[in-house]
Amino acid sequence: MAKNLFILNDGPYGTERSYNALRLAGALAKREGEEVRVFLMGDAASCARAGQKVPTGYYNVAVMLGAVARHGGGIGVCGTCMDARALDAEGLVEGAQRSTLEELTTWTQWADKTLVF
Repeated sequence: MAKNLFILNDGPYGTERSYNALRLAGALAKREGEEVRVFLMGDAASCARAGQKVPTGYYNVAVMLGAVARHGGGIGVCGTCMDARALDAEGLVEGAQRSTLEELTTWTQWADKTLVF
C-alpha cells in the first residue's frame, strides 16, 4: 500500500496549485493500493470551507476534497491557519478535520511520498 501525503499552501482560487494538487490526490485516492492524506495550511485552509459557490462550469475545491474523503482519504486543516482566517470546525467540508502541526509531523513520518503544492 503506497502512502501519499499532499501538503497544500495556496488558496482555493487565484492560482491553480491547490486545484492541481487535488486533481492528483483525487485520482490517486481512487486507485487500488493507494492511501491519500491531504493537509491544508496557510491560505489553503480555505479550501475546506463548506458551502463554496463558484460560477457554473468552474471547479470547486470543496467538492474535490469531498471526493478524496469519500475514497477514504484523510483531510487535516491547520488549526492555527483556521483561526487566522476565522474558520471554525463546523464550517469545514465533510471529511475534513481541524488539525495540528503535530499531526502533520506524524503524517509526514507515515508517508512514503510527500508532495508539496
